[in-house]
Amino acid sequence: MNAVCTSNISPRAAEKPSLLSIVCPAFNEQEAILDFHRAVRRVLQSSGQNFEIILVNDGSTDGTARLMKDLCARHPDTAFVDLSRNFGKEIAITAGLDHAKGEAVVVMDADLQHPPESIGALIEGWREGYDVVNAVRRNRNGENALKRMTARAFYRALRRLGRVAPPEDVGDFRLLSRKAVDAVVTLREHHRFMKGVFAWVGFPTTSIAFDVAPRIAGRTKFDFWKLWNFSIEGVTSHTLAPLKASTYLGLAVAGLSFASGLVYVVKALLFGDPSPGFPTVIVTVSFLGGVQLIVLGVIGEYLGRVFNETKNRPLYFVNELVEARGANCAEAPANTPAREVA
Repeated sequence: MNAVCTSNISPRAAEKPSLLSIVCPAFNEQEAILDFHRAVRRVLQSSGQNFEIILVNDGSTDGTARLMKDLCARHPDTAFVDLSRNFGKEIAITAGLDHAKGEAVVVMDADLQHPPESIGALIEGWREGYDVVNAVRRNRNGENALKRMTARAFYRALRRLGRVAPPEDVGDFRLLSRKAVDAVVTLREHHRFMKGVFAWVGFPTTSIAFDVAPRIAGRTKFDFWKLWNFSIEGVTSHTLAPLKASTYLGLAVAGLSFASGLVYVVKALLFGDPSPGFPTVIVTVSFLGGVQLIVLGVIGEYLGRVFNETKNRPLYFVNELVEARGANCAEAPANTPAREVA
């Protein structure tokens, strides 16, 4: 394991969490959800771990919700959270965390690229006393060279720009202690970048390594455009660096314009200016106009987020909620946050 924070770490007395919650957000994953559920239950049952599986339907338009509800009816250890529409993966994860009752919580994708066999290593990190155990990718199987390159550049940029940097090559697959979960669910901003949120709350953190498995079925829901918007969301919700960069860009352009003006004035005084200077004017005006639009766009991104946050709307609404029940489930802790249920 790779420890990020080692201060005030003491091993937990329990060998395993009294209850482990598995949170799985899914959007149009009817081809994979049954295999995911079967694989996770097999691993946890063989380990003797008490568990609940929380399946969050993020407004799927296929048969995902029906399959989730059937699983919940057949397995007392499974809960079903049906969101009223598609709110996005970040909010779907939050909904799952809101309804998780476990002493520890693991967030996983439904496509089985996060291998259930790695849950034991995550629990070992929890047992050592860590509140956050990140799963770091050893590889990025199934991704082309462009996506790997852009992902690496994105996380390196966040590490340079933000005061609290999310770890590189860590997705949503991780374990959180009850203390970490309770801290995360108190943060209710609408423009959510969960990898940044998980890093921001702090708490002792370590990591394990895992090999990304091939997707069991279906296809990824993140195309290039969605990944681009996700990157903008991550940067603007995690750091004010773009606003500062806009200020510096404006100062640089102003300085360049002032210096260019001096050059033209001196040239006209010494040598005259027989040419009308039309191309120079066009280039200068176009350049300054482009810079102004870029700066206004950056300001607009932040202003739009402020506008959305001031509405103070709930993060999500639940169309249907079926709690886990039966021998594998413990009582919810007293400090479990209130659910946002319509």
